[in-house]
This record gives sequence, structure tokens and C-alpha cells, in this order.
Amino acid sequence: MIPLVKNIQSWLLNTFQEVDMWFNQDKELRIYRPQNGGWTIDEILEHITLTNHYLLILIEKGKRKALKKVSEVDLQSMLRNYTFSLEKFENIGRHQSFVWVRPKHMEPQRNKNLLEVRQIMKNQVQQCVDVLQSLPNGEGLLYKTTMSVDNLGKLNVYEYIYFLAQHARRHVEQMAKNKREFLNE
Repeated sequence: MIPLVKNIQSWLLNTFQEVDMWFNQDKELRIYRPQNGGWTIDEILEHITLTNHYLLILIEKGKRKALKKVSEVDLQSMLRNYTFSLEKFENIGRHQSFVWVRPKHMEPQRNKNLLEVRQIMKNQVQQCVDVLQSLPNGEGLLYKTTMSVDNLGKLNVYEYIYFLAQHARRHVEQMAKNKREFLNE
């Protein structure tokens, strides 16, 4: 597994380890609605899984298409000329750092209990790990899909997985804000 893939997997797992800790918070905190009318922590956790679901559709499609292209390109040359830009994704990981009108289908439906949401999230993280393991040598660079959020443009499969992790990080910050308000800090 090349360093890029290892790093993305590490960022993914570390981020979702942080997210997972929010499932263990007291119910009173998790259901607290912030004064601005925003989402509760339970709703944020569900939103993360809904967003992951749609991102994973694109990630899986990208994986399949990238693997089909492996025999058509010089992957080693592509890797030598590729630079992963963490800075490109900084805003994605910060709550309220840009304006985005999320699609309705990514809004919490409140139709799953917390245990179901947690299991869905664990399965999604494993799905991302499986994708990374199926693209261990840089193959994920071979297919790009346009990402309209924050005008990111075309992203390869690895960048999409990093985006998914950064999106979750954004909501870790939001949940922490809810907690501070709940505790009157």
C-alpha cells in the first residue's frame, strides 16, 4: 500500500473514531437543540451517514472505473507527478466555513435509532477501508468525478474518501459547539 493510501486510511479512521465517541454522550446532550435551531447531535450523526451514503455511491463507481483503466496508463508516472493537497480540503473540515445548501435527501429523517445509525456508520467506514485496500497502488488516481461543494472541481477516488472524512470532521466541530452551548461554556 502506497503512503498516500495509508495516510488517507489513517485520516479516515482517526476522524471516525472521534465521531464514534459522540454516540456515547448522555442522551440529554445528544438531543439538545442549539439556540439557533440547528441540529441535535443525534441528527448530526444521522446526517453524516446520509451524506456518506451518497458519497459512497460515487466512490464505488470511481473505484470500478479506475480499476478498468489500470492497463491503459503508466501508473508510476502518474504517481510521480501527483501531489495531494490537504489545503484544498481545509474548508470542508471547518463548520460554517462556506455557504452550501445541502440536498433535502441528506437531511436527518429521524427514522432510525442511535444503534442503527452507529452500525450504518461503522459499515460505511469499513466500506471506505475496503475501497482503499482495493486501490493500494495509486489506482484511485485514474478516475475523477466533479465535486461542486466549495468549488472543489474534479476529485479522484482518494480525494473523495478524504472529503468524506473532512465532512465528518466538520460535524465533530458542530457537535462540540452544541456541547459547549449545552454546558453554558
